[in-house]
Amino acid sequence: MDRKITIAIDGFSSTGKSTLAKQLARQLGYVYVDTGAMYRAVTLFAMQHHLIDAHHFDVGRLVELLPKIKLHFVFNAELGFGEMFLNDKNVEAEIRTIEVSGFVSKVAEISQVRAKLVEQQQQMGKDKGIVMDGRDIGTVVFPDAELKIFMNASPHTRAQRRYEELIEKRQTVTFDEVFKNVEERDYIDTHRDDSPLRKADGAIEIDNSHLSREDQLDKVLDLVYKI
Repeated sequence: MDRKITIAIDGFSSTGKSTLAKQLARQLGYVYVDTGAMYRAVTLFAMQHHLIDAHHFDVGRLVELLPKIKLHFVFNAELGFGEMFLNDKNVEAEIRTIEVSGFVSKVAEISQVRAKLVEQQQQMGKDKGIVMDGRDIGTVVFPDAELKIFMNASPHTRAQRRYEELIEKRQTVTFDEVFKNVEERDYIDTHRDDSPLRKADGAIEIDNSHLSREDQLDKVLDLVYKI
């Protein structure tokens, strides 16, 4: 396709946003950006510096240290997507743990964190030809995106997917822990004051509770080609 567009994919946690976005980027020859990885990296930074745990969250100190957080992606040809680097260290595996998942929505609530990352994300997509997934891509980062998708699935389905993914990575976790994390993240994501998760104006909603990855990809590619 000669004409490049911006594809914004939003939705709840564990709806397969990143999987779809990677498939689309590979199929179309577009750049893929996982904004969730960026928020996870900031969360990992906060954990490493003892700014957040189950009992406290030093928001003020995290905001002070934001200039010291350097984020970038490095493309891994074997994996077919860019891995997240935090201050020049590959943290792709570390940011996918249940511990980081437990705090990321709280970190993502902070307006100064969102402002810093949104600015970077908009810069990444200024030349179009990009697929970006997250919570506020169609509403805040790229409200004028040519294609906006909002992905959904039942909480139980999403928790099961996430649980299987973590077990495959040999993490010690129970289904109940994952299900609780999914519910907590849903609440925080949809109730935060700054850029809450919602379906963007003009977005097409896809419930993939019963869709295969292939069917889902075909459905969205049809939308892309129509544009």
